[in-house]
Amino acid sequence: ELFVYIRESECPVLTPFFFFHPAWCYHLPSCNDTTWPSIPPHYCSGSRQSPIDIVSASATPNDKLTEFTFFKYDNTSAMTSIENTGDTVKVTLSGVKISGGDLSEQYDSLQFHLHWGNGSSVPGSEHTVDGKRYPMELHIVNSKSSYNGNTSLAVKDSTGLAALGFFIEVMPGNSTGQPQSWRNLTSYLANVTQKGNILVSIAAGFSLDDLLVGVDRTKYYRYLGSLTTPACNEAVVWTVFKEPIKVSKDLIDLFSTTLHFNDSMSPLMTNVYRSLQPAQKVWTQSIKASASTTCFSLGLLWCLLEPQL
Repeated sequence: ELFVYIRESECPVLTPFFFFHPAWCYHLPSCNDTTWPSIPPHYCSGSRQSPIDIVSASATPNDKLTEFTFFKYDNTSAMTSIENTGDTVKVTLSGVKISGGDLSEQYDSLQFHLHWGNGSSVPGSEHTVDGKRYPMELHIVNSKSSYNGNTSLAVKDSTGLAALGFFIEVMPGNSTGQPQSWRNLTSYLANVTQKGNILVSIAAGFSLDDLLVGVDRTKYYRYLGSLTTPACNEAVVWTVFKEPIKVSKDLIDLFSTTLHFNDSMSPLMTNVYRSLQPAQKVWTQSIKASASTTCFSLGLLWCLLEPQL
């Protein structure tokens, strides 16, 4: 849920990265995502909404989709705090940025949050690929650096925000508590079981790079979309990475068995994702660029024999 808001009517005070909106939810018929299009200013019924099903065979090659530069993603102090927002668990970031990847400028990485279903066996990623839904999805929310963290301006710009989406799937085998970085992250869930304005500090010791372990970040899909929660502003350059993060089953299960939507008497936080929206134009890396790399490694003769794509 790419989000920049406070939604609860009992919390009308604006805070960094958030805006006030009428109540919405995932789990009640009176306020779930079928009702979101009726929420002013009605962006949720727009024509560029997220998430979508990505049809890999229909993705158009684009030579401009170069590698990203991840600035200070190796910093073990970049994750400053974690909180239960009542809709997800959110981690605030500091001092990290991204550029490249055909983005128009440098973007500040503001926060990340997650989406999940109900345990590792009931998937809950927001995006799907060729109809496949993964157990979880991590979203890193970035805002144009020129806005200096002013997300009020960013959401008015059709490319003001850039979201990095990473699928999470169950690690093969019977491993538990792996990888270590995810064991570190999930160890904080017990401190934010209930919704509230409590920010729990995260001790230094693991980085964003550590959480994104094993993912080839040069391979991704790109499309123009929206926030996936109200007000659903159509202001997002979406990057969805092809390779998933692999996390052991026990750690994935912690999200849907530890966190509550509100207090300890409220339901457990499950199925926190928006339904798929109509298809959008999707791009991916150029096949020609991939062939060039292969040519370099296999030699000129192979390239001369290989038909042009």
